Amino acid sequence: MKEKILELEQLIHTSLKDLSDSIFEHPETALNEHFACQAHCLLLEEHGFTIERGLVGIDTAFKASYVGKKPGPRVCYMAEYDALPEIGHGCGHNILGTVSTGAAIVLRYLVDEIGGTVVLLGTPAEETCGAKVDMAKAGIFKDVDVALMAHPDTNYFLSSRSLAIQPLAFEFYGKTAHAASNPEYGVNALDALILTFNNINALRQHILSSSRIHGIIKHGGEAANIVPDFSRGEFYVRATTKKYLQELVEKVIHCAEAGALVTGAQLKVDEFEPPYDDLVTNERLNKVFKEGIEKFSQEEIVAARDSVGSLDAGNVSHEVPCIHGYFPIADHKIPGHTREFAQATQTPYAYEKMAETVCILAYCGYRVIEDKSLMREIRQEYEENVKRGLIIPYTL
Repeated sequence: MKEKILELEQLIHTSLKDLSDSIFEHPETALNEHFACQAHCLLLEEHGFTIERGLVGIDTAFKASYVGKKPGPRVCYMAEYDALPEIGHGCGHNILGTVSTGAAIVLRYLVDEIGGTVVLLGTPAEETCGAKVDMAKAGIFKDVDVALMAHPDTNYFLSSRSLAIQPLAFEFYGKTAHAASNPEYGVNALDALILTFNNINALRQHILSSSRIHGIIKHGGEAANIVPDFSRGEFYVRATTKKYLQELVEKVIHCAEAGALVTGAQLKVDEFEPPYDDLVTNERLNKVFKEGIEKFSQEEIVAARDSVGSLDAGNVSHEVPCIHGYFPIADHKIPGHTREFAQATQTPYAYEKMAETVCILAYCGYRVIEDKSLMREIRQEYEENVKRGLIIPYTL
């Protein structure tokens, strides 16, 4: 099967390189990825996929499906293709999405024989509002058996964990007054926000060291001699599990409520971005990813690393067995979210590793379909994690 997968990737390699390069040359920020979305869809349609555009009400989201001639597991690949403002593809999503689309196409030419269904989800806006969040809420992943993706980096890393994140916006409403001659008539909305920061600083001593709370003042007043009647702060609350995050968010909101109570300001609490769940890697599926790297690459495999960042793939992992691995596009360290990282996606080394990773992910899908006992083990691990409270699926 290794030789067949390699042969299939070679047949589409030029098309994949062209896809990655064209998206690199047309960087589009979150929810504006019209060129990238169309480019992926056209290539998938060429290879017999049925496309559903405008998925979950997002213009640049789509679902591509190919149903084999025999029943079997439904393997889902996730493609990202949004760019960063000013920097372009500094996170390498041009090559990330291409790898997922390539793996889906390779597996599509195997499922008529081995059975199963191949799904490619175009998932925009990972850098901001995360389309995977809406897809998870809408139950899109309840129609697949596993979900896979790999992100560009400078090594092959196995899938690990990420932090759950809850964005919170606190707005305080007070009353203006002259800060020198009539301060007693004012209600200081900025003081309420500053107290919130102080309360959170006190809270940090009594939370798990793996958690994070960090924020900024977005608005704090208009002039030094006017008591501010409006202030706004934006915070990220992060934790290793969705369950602990829920506890921590409640405490952080209490910190803001205390600031409002002391000053007499009115408080409004809102989300300024959607929350991301923690990524719960399916370790049985992760072993297959490792097996694929060993089969198709000579590169060293670096052990899974827990991330202090957050991914919308985390929401997927609460709905279906999931991995989010990493593959190299450079043989030396390059920080992400830089122009240098974007340029690294255009090198012969990156194209070589793109081809390898297409084969690796296609191999993972092949193994899931052809080995019935493997699929049972993957599902059993997922269900055990639900019972242990590590996974909290959405209920529709």
